[in-house]
Amino acid sequence: MELRRLRYFVAVAEEGGFGKAAERLGVVQSAVSQQIRRLEHEWGVVLFERTTRRVGLSGAGERLLPEARAVLAAAERAARVAADITAGDEGVLRLAAVHDPGDRVDRVLGELAAGAPRLQVRLHGLPVARRLAAVRAGELDAALVRAVPSAPGLELLPMWSDPLYVGLPESHPLAAERELRLEQLAGLPLRLPLRSDPCFQELITGALRAAGSRPVPGPPFTGLRSTLTAIGSARAPSWTLFHEVRGVPSVPRVAVRPLTGLAVTTSLAVRPGPPGPALRQLLRALRAVEGVDAL
Repeated sequence: MELRRLRYFVAVAEEGGFGKAAERLGVVQSAVSQQIRRLEHEWGVVLFERTTRRVGLSGAGERLLPEARAVLAAAERAARVAADITAGDEGVLRLAAVHDPGDRVDRVLGELAAGAPRLQVRLHGLPVARRLAAVRAGELDAALVRAVPSAPGLELLPMWSDPLYVGLPESHPLAAERELRLEQLAGLPLRLPLRSDPCFQELITGALRAAGSRPVPGPPFTGLRSTLTAIGSARAPSWTLFHEVRGVPSVPRVAVRPLTGLAVTTSLAVRPGPPGPALRQLLRALRAVEGVDAL
């Protein structure tokens, strides 16, 4: 069934004749008559009682007119929703996010809510490898990832960079420095996450190798606060490296110093090609948030 025939049917019923309906629709009268006959044949009913003086709805026509209007209204609503989705004003954005020290993600979500209030955002918490695989498979529209140097089959758009901090014993001579460089720490055993954050591990070990040093493995990393506590209480000195997530922790007998020359970058992983409507809204929100240099 063509929507055009329903429009012709409603126009004839409301105008009370084929001629006036044709004028309203901007077509010739014969086209209206032809489409009404085809609709009557398709439905197997007579929609109009025709005489030489007037055209009136039949009993079947009176019963079907509200249904035809409802179908046309639903089609118009669907067209409006489709237009909103195309513009990015409506739809669903599937995003994997990260915790960040500046509440950037919360501000981006707030900007999205203000700029596209009907856009639904579904946040997913997944390990890095799984979130990248989900973007490749089309299960996610985008994923924020930290310290990921490359992602085959995806584009990585750098969003922002965060400083790194060194945690070492307060009694160590290097604790007297206001800031530290990696090469100063090369001979000190390093407590670094091995499995929980392999990309961060590779960032640090790669930077040490680039500085001409090899990391000296230290005791296991058991979580940031517990690791810092162990560093402050252990007899043998060691150090760890971290980026701020919920503030810089303060632990007894541990000095925390900024690291110079190295930062951790958060990127947006997306599929190659032009961004879809929801993703365009996300990129707009990222650009609008102060401190985010979205591409």
